[in-house]
Amino acid sequence: MTKALLNTLICILIPVLGWTSTSQLSPRIANYTIKVELDPPNHSLDAEQILVWKNPSTDTIKEMYFHLYYNAFKNSQSTFFKERGVPEFLTSDIDEVCGWGYSEIENIIDGNGNDLSGSMRYYQTDDDNTEDQSVLKIDLVEPVLPGDSISLQMNWRARVPKTMPRTGYNRDYFFFAQWFPKVGVYEPKGMRYAKQGQWNCHQYHSSGEYYADFGNYDLYITVPSDFTVAASGVLQDKTLRDGKQVWHYFAHDVIDFAWAASPQLQLIEDVYGDVDIKFYAYPYKMHIADRYLSTLKFGIQFLEEHLGPYPYKTISIVDTPFHGMFTGGMEYPNLVTSLSFCFFPRGVKTPETLVIHEYIHQYFMQMVATHEVEDPWMDEGFTTYYEGRILDALFGEDRSTIDAFGIKAGNKEYNRIEFLAMDNPRIAPNSIKSWQFKNGGYGEVSYNKTAMWLQTLEGMLGTASMDTMMREYFLEWQFNHPCRDDFIAHVNTYVTQNHGDRFPDGMDWFFSQVLFGTAVCDYGIAAIENDPVPIEQGFFENQDSCEVIDRARPKYRSRVLVHRLGDMYLPTEVRVTYDDNTSKMYYWDGKDGGFAIEWEGDKRILSAEIDPYRKNYLDSNFLNNSMTVQKQSGLLKSLKAGLTAAAQHIIESISFFT
Repeated sequence: MTKALLNTLICILIPVLGWTSTSQLSPRIANYTIKVELDPPNHSLDAEQILVWKNPSTDTIKEMYFHLYYNAFKNSQSTFFKERGVPEFLTSDIDEVCGWGYSEIENIIDGNGNDLSGSMRYYQTDDDNTEDQSVLKIDLVEPVLPGDSISLQMNWRARVPKTMPRTGYNRDYFFFAQWFPKVGVYEPKGMRYAKQGQWNCHQYHSSGEYYADFGNYDLYITVPSDFTVAASGVLQDKTLRDGKQVWHYFAHDVIDFAWAASPQLQLIEDVYGDVDIKFYAYPYKMHIADRYLSTLKFGIQFLEEHLGPYPYKTISIVDTPFHGMFTGGMEYPNLVTSLSFCFFPRGVKTPETLVIHEYIHQYFMQMVATHEVEDPWMDEGFTTYYEGRILDALFGEDRSTIDAFGIKAGNKEYNRIEFLAMDNPRIAPNSIKSWQFKNGGYGEVSYNKTAMWLQTLEGMLGTASMDTMMREYFLEWQFNHPCRDDFIAHVNTYVTQNHGDRFPDGMDWFFSQVLFGTAVCDYGIAAIENDPVPIEQGFFENQDSCEVIDRARPKYRSRVLVHRLGDMYLPTEVRVTYDDNTSKMYYWDGKDGGFAIEWEGDKRILSAEIDPYRKNYLDSNFLNNSMTVQKQSGLLKSLKAGLTAAAQHIIESISFFT
């Protein structure tokens, strides 16, 4: 068999090898077979990698781009370190132990035997930092025609960094995220923001995460025989070879592959429906397993009911050891990492919050694979929104994050406070790229603010309608790469079809404020007035003598004044309660600077409250949303009416003599 024919067969077979019984869920553009060996004493990886990449466009591809994320940790001159760097406590001994890391491709050969190694060069796609080596560009000898595939065989090695964000080693714990040469995404004309076919392959920035095409991953991971490996996908088998253990994992229709390795990892297994749940931790954390497992099962059920099924066979949780906390609280296909602290009481729900948040990312990041750098709110904000809904449903709205030491806090309210507590809530709009948050606010705006305006959108549409809209969005875009324009178009179509009586022009007015703007919302009750209506006096039916018309009960001219104190406007409800305990709801479009509710009758206004059902989570101050006047007793009312009448008679008498 010729080498060219062999590689042609590889291109055909790799995407489906091992999964003939599993239907194809995604386009499977980028498919990897990687044989990698970990050398713990030397903190290094040696790998052989075959990438089979399919051209998804009508363009002829003459060059390819790759992420080499580990080169962000090569030295202090990388864009990652120049933008923010790494917290001091993680890198205090980086020079002493030489904890820097890097990736180095030794050679690249295409499926026809052409050596492409000589064309490799580092490329800065976002800035002019020539020291940054996190993106590699290669020229192809034989271009990839539309719809065709190319096979690239690489030999590469990596130095594993010590305690870098999301990846690296510390003592006997290793975690590998964004650890292999990963091809960028080629976007055909019309996909996301592409006005023409283009490679999307950003440098590694200190804020924001990742973006990759779907594919199958066939991994052979060689580690010392006493190590346990937790990884994306399903474990196919384990074999001993030369005194070492080879762990064979396969993951289908995913955008990434991550793994952890340590001689101290222990495993507890559980199941929910057709999903195998695996919990990995060091021995001193195994007692926390029940908190993770019970919470995750509720999360799986909630998202299957509200969005759609989880289509993979496994989901794994790695509760990192204390010395591995730099890798905790992250999401990868079929695998999430978390953090827990044994000295925290059970009422501090850190494990529950993290496992739910990271599991939701299996839907928004993994299945609906938005660009986490260009549209960070579309995965982190959506995830934070559903985090609040799931945890509040499971533990109660007033205690789903903290219920300890007499302190109670719900998740949605906790996230709201995180945003409103920042020094400048106007610091940046949602619509910018992750690395453009140069003055701060990335987390508060991308996570918290997005969750707040999604919660507000739910309040305007109703929970059932919001659920239908989001489920339809998920089902339309799963295993694809939507951008903000796609989500906005989906919302506008759904709202005009189902809520056209209230929002006939869609929701662009809403997105212009919450997504593209930095406006702050605040409505407040400014005043409640109850002025007695003067008794009717004078010539009426009989012009021969004056009349005074008695009333059985006094009448009042009442008024509630509502102010828009912020520069954002939203439809607003105001509930007015009268002194006979009846109430009425008034609706206001929220646009003007003020809104008056006026009433004349024998009832006084007792209280007024803006947004009584807490539909508007963007309102920055709930404290000024209500006002109450003192309810008067019947005796006091009679006394006041008598005094008012007496005062009027005195004024009339004085006027008689003037």
